[in-house]
Amino acid sequence: MFQWSKKVVKSVTFNPEVADESLLAVVENYLEKQPEKTFSDLCKEALWQALCVPESVKPALRTTTTEPVEQKIDELQRQLADLEERFFAKESNRLESLERQILQLTQQLAHLAIMVTERPVVYSPPQSVPAADVVNPPNYAVEPTEEVDPVISRLSQYLDDF
Repeated sequence: MFQWSKKVVKSVTFNPEVADESLLAVVENYLEKQPEKTFSDLCKEALWQALCVPESVKPALRTTTTEPVEQKIDELQRQLADLEERFFAKESNRLESLERQILQLTQQLAHLAIMVTERPVVYSPPQSVPAADVVNPPNYAVEPTEEVDPVISRLSQYLDDF
């Protein structure tokens, strides 16, 4: 069996190929996110996994479990607070948008109501009347109808609440 000295240093070469450059970028990104790990640790973990060595034989590698639990809790609380802040900001924007839309609809409804009350309904008879109709002229009395537009009806509920 091949015997190594107490401390052996091996090198990994990344060629200027797309695959190697991509792998190197991923490795650098991973190590930036986990500063307690080294490239050596990462290589050893990969070799243990690649060689399918059982867990019972593996030495205890340095992992994030050496980090105090309180730091993890603080980080999670910070992330939760950030998430809540973004959520409430988004919901606040949605609420403001809905309020603006309701105000706009209220103004449009008021404008329509003014237009309806100001514009009288006038019937203009036809210019030439046939002789038969002159004897018995039809009743053209305009009776105001109480038909209410369903959209206006639904919007009036919001106006009452508003």
